[in-house]
Amino acid sequence: MATGQWTEDDIGDQTGRVALITGANSGLGLRTAQVLAGKGARVLMACRSKERAEAALRQVSGDAELVTLDLGDLASVRAAAAVVRERTGDTLDLLINNAGLMAPPRGRTADGFETQFGVNHLGHAALTWLLLPALRGAAGARVVTLSSIAARGSSIVFGDPNFEHRRYNPMTAYGQSKLANQVFALELDRRLRAADEEVISVAAHPGYSHTGLASAMAKSHGNTLVRGLVGIGAAVADRVIAQDARMGTLPQLYAATEPGVSGGDYIGPRGPGGVRGHPDVTAPLPPARDARIGANLWDVTAEMTGVTPDPS
Repeated sequence: MATGQWTEDDIGDQTGRVALITGANSGLGLRTAQVLAGKGARVLMACRSKERAEAALRQVSGDAELVTLDLGDLASVRAAAAVVRERTGDTLDLLINNAGLMAPPRGRTADGFETQFGVNHLGHAALTWLLLPALRGAAGARVVTLSSIAARGSSIVFGDPNFEHRRYNPMTAYGQSKLANQVFALELDRRLRAADEEVISVAAHPGYSHTGLASAMAKSHGNTLVRGLVGIGAAVADRVIAQDARMGTLPQLYAATEPGVSGGDYIGPRGPGGVRGHPDVTAPLPPARDARIGANLWDVTAEMTGVTPDPS
């Protein structure tokens, strides 16, 4: 496995590989699409907004195409998975679960779930299960799921994941959803290994990166004062602390392409606190290493989405 100052230049030729990237219309997803397509991969850019997706596609040089996907609507997730399987002939080398919402006001998905848990976790989990047949069709396929440093100190309240019986807090909900991403990624890898599968599941996080999520969070607030204060805070943090999207994308690119990556690895910036720096393997959070929590999330996710888990 590579160590030190790993960069995009360390990525080998990706010709012949097919990658699906969620949220590829901006930020980390768009940069990931640009890099993988530039290295020769065929890239499927899964996006919700047709207009933004078409604008993003024009920024990618290489073999890239669009797939319509709304992670907040399980009918759209099922339709997108069917399209991907058909277009790829059930041969998908990379699934990068990159898309995400950060701390919006309280809302519900099309299926009635709390927005962040529904989009960030449930939509991606359902998509992953539905695409496992295509991932099995490629040698050495990988699933890369994006978590966040916001998962630290968070918990998954299995009795109330949708904030129906507790007060909604945008950052608490965000932390829960990103912890669920990490827990799911490692539980998926446990199940794949137990089933003697070749597919591996890896988690990654970008540290604190200037990706547009913070400013989008600010704009989403209806209260003018709150919107202004959050916007000022996000702007200051982006300027003083954040690394740019090029650096923020490196952990997921490492997870997707580095030959020595193992199933169950967690990749993030190697700098102090994992906030910034070049990518390296880091320790997953204790809940992600807890097989009981993983099994509980697996079962709850299946019940909520109505999608049959794979591996079963």
